[in-house]
Amino acid sequence: MVKECLYYARKCDACQFHANFIHQPPEVLHPTIASWPFDAWGLDIAGTLPKSSGGHLYILAATDYFSKWAEAVALKERKSSMYHAAANGLAEAFNKTLCNLLKKVVSKSKRDWHERMEEALWAYRTTYRTPTQATPYSLAFGVEAVLPLERQIPSLRLVIQEGLTEEENARLHLDELEALDEKRLEA
Repeated sequence: MVKECLYYARKCDACQFHANFIHQPPEVLHPTIASWPFDAWGLDIAGTLPKSSGGHLYILAATDYFSKWAEAVALKERKSSMYHAAANGLAEAFNKTLCNLLKKVVSKSKRDWHERMEEALWAYRTTYRTPTQATPYSLAFGVEAVLPLERQIPSLRLVIQEGLTEEENARLHLDELEALDEKRLEA
């Protein structure tokens, strides 16, 4: 199944057309240290984008430095402080990723991007991030998200969980919460 997925992604026109290409050499990193989820956020405004059917031109994006959890909202107007890209690399990187995700899911007219942002955010939040060795979702909630496909074709973890008694299920959740602190420390 993994081979088929990789084959499909390589043949996907949208994925190939909007793939990330690195055009500049790497620079020395100056990391922003966050000790806990939602401790420090990077904020940025992306745009001017093609005008959506709702009249939106910009995206206000916020990214948690610790978990890489992201939030975004479409804006019709933009008033912001002076721009200094070097001071907010995480937010800039997320903006690029969000815009690339949106390019893959919007219609040909490109006017529905404001309606497709939640879809793009879900994809981002449930995708493994190399810096943390986890998904933003798992660092925020302690478990991996149940994907919509798992509801139609139950995964092993859902089958096991459905067979548990109420007490066993409560114990499982307690164990997951206790393991969350260790997972966050590793990240």
